[in-house]
Amino acid sequence: MRSGEMWRLLSRFNSFRRTHVILQHLRMSKHTDAAEVLLERKGCAGVITLNRPKLLNTLTVGMIRQIYTQLKKWEQDPETFLIIIKGAGGKAFCAGGDIRAISEIGNKNQKILQDFFREEYMLNNYIASYRKPYVALIHGITMGGGVGVSVHGQFRVATEKSLFAMPETAIGLFPDVGGGYFLPRLQGKLGYFLGLTGFRLKGRDVYTAGIATHFVDSEKLDTLEEDLSALKAPSSENVADVLETYHTKSKIDRDKSFILEEHMDKINSCFSANTVEQIIENLRQDGSSFALEQLKVINKMSPTSLKITLRQLMEGSSKTLQEVLTMEYRLSQSCMHQLYPQLNKVSSS
Repeated sequence: MRSGEMWRLLSRFNSFRRTHVILQHLRMSKHTDAAEVLLERKGCAGVITLNRPKLLNTLTVGMIRQIYTQLKKWEQDPETFLIIIKGAGGKAFCAGGDIRAISEIGNKNQKILQDFFREEYMLNNYIASYRKPYVALIHGITMGGGVGVSVHGQFRVATEKSLFAMPETAIGLFPDVGGGYFLPRLQGKLGYFLGLTGFRLKGRDVYTAGIATHFVDSEKLDTLEEDLSALKAPSSENVADVLETYHTKSKIDRDKSFILEEHMDKINSCFSANTVEQIIENLRQDGSSFALEQLKVINKMSPTSLKITLRQLMEGSSKTLQEVLTMEYRLSQSCMHQLYPQLNKVSSS
């Protein structure tokens, strides 16, 4: 074989190999994107699995879009009777929005940053009005955006490993995803306390506080999912009956008092003020070890976030969820404008 022909063959081979590598890379990229959320039918149930366990199943705009689109399809599907949403890996249901990804987006593409909040809140509102039973298995860490895709659903199942918190005042934001709606509707001033301090509720306390509707031992979750999926054309009542059966049988921490029970009078008294300054003064005047500990916590928070959050909760206490989400979207964009001044150019264009 002449050298010229050999070089042509080698060139074709290298070109083929490069094409193969590129196609393989694209297939892997597509698979990776799709794998962030697993969407499957199991029996009568549409099952959503948040599948970023190494990143605590944090949400991206792509995940939000996939979930919203699939929920639309399942709502119209006569063979899908209920939705189950859960997190992969056992450590977290969903720890919120992917802050790192959001930050990178904010530096490069302000339009997508606006879309993230708008589409996330649209998903939250859609879940609240979903016409089929929606069951969130909030096993593990459940914060921020993870609360948004669970708390507005009809059923929320906590386990002994659940950990709930809205820690936004510590990072210069506010407890969004409808926090202005559900937090002020918890018992007494508990929601105000949780929203302002970012206090963490664990295990059965997540149920006792009213965040979850049921409590199930974590080792029973797989069986629960199987039983729910095996139901024949179930109604909301049928789903509730299954959940109640598991809830009743659960014995973990059944006789344990709510972690904040002995402090509820102080919480109701100190956090009933209309200004952050008065809340701080109330805690100082109370002087108990619990009050002084909360004072230390609040003093570490963003002062601006504290003021925004208190006003958000006060306003949200008398608004509908849709009105609250509209308010929170405007607040989110105001906060983003402070972080990314370039957004002003996008807004005015």
